[in-house]
Amino acid sequence: MNIPTIHPTADDKLAQALLDAINNKTKPLGSLGRLESLASQLGLIQRSTKVSIDRPAIVVFAGDHGVVAEGVSAYPQDVTWQMVENFLANGAAINVFARQNACALHVVDAGVNHDFGQRPGLLDRKIAKGTRNFAKEAAMSAQECAAALEHGMALVRDLPGNVLGFGEMGIGNTTAAAAIMHRLTGLPLSRCVGAGTGLSQAGIQRKEEVIAASAALHADASDPLAVLATFGGFEIAMMTGAMLKAAELRKVLLIDGFIVTSALLVAARLQPAILDYCVFSHCSGENGHKLMLEQLGAQPLLDLGLRLGEGTGSALALPLLHAAANFLNEMATFASAQVSNRAD
Repeated sequence: MNIPTIHPTADDKLAQALLDAINNKTKPLGSLGRLESLASQLGLIQRSTKVSIDRPAIVVFAGDHGVVAEGVSAYPQDVTWQMVENFLANGAAINVFARQNACALHVVDAGVNHDFGQRPGLLDRKIAKGTRNFAKEAAMSAQECAAALEHGMALVRDLPGNVLGFGEMGIGNTTAAAAIMHRLTGLPLSRCVGAGTGLSQAGIQRKEEVIAASAALHADASDPLAVLATFGGFEIAMMTGAMLKAAELRKVLLIDGFIVTSALLVAARLQPAILDYCVFSHCSGENGHKLMLEQLGAQPLLDLGLRLGEGTGSALALPLLHAAANFLNEMATFASAQVSNRAD
């Protein structure tokens, strides 16, 4: 399997041209705050001082997790496939937010423990009916993990547009994400493990104990792909592959919450330059997400206490991406508007 090569966006000449374009708009220097750095990032990704938001899409990857058998979730595993049905019926939060922002939405069965059959709107990329229980054995074989990565890459190759948001659905996937975070960052489990879908304090403690025992069982899993295969989910692995390919194609990556960021954590360990292409939509209310963002040097656009997943944060951040592009492209300069600039 070939991991995509991702080139940094750094370009001193273009960065200066973008700064000059931004500073010459009819506003005090820096007065549009984060929108200014976001506009500059878009320009560096697209290699132009004129940027576009072309056919943005969000992809929701769904998969089940064998570790649910250890009692780490407040909800039964059936909720995964039931929520996929909800996505297909346009009834979930991500459907509402994607629709209001004129954003295409794609739902992927990466490995749900359910037979959907051929369904309009569902992309069938099922590797298996859920991962194995990583408290007993590795969640995936190396071959299954590679297949999930390759499916993610192939899916992105076939999608139009230059902005791609990421979302997920999978009962038990905060456990997988916390295990990945713990192993790749070395942070204490107490800083990585949270309530997920609403665990009690006793449930959180149980979750932490399961991950601790699993980490000891799989002490030899240390490189990023081994960590992904050992503790991850098919949806997390497929997202990792999709992210790597999207950055190689110089798309903007809209990163959602805790689980999506765990997939990016793996991708960034493989290709650090991927971070140049990432717009971090929000800081999740899930314990551990803020620390994971700090590990990546990320500054999220929003902090709304979200912890739903599904790509909802990506959808809610999309208007800010439009705003950054539009002010760079459409706002008058001091000269064109005949407005006096600063005396100095």
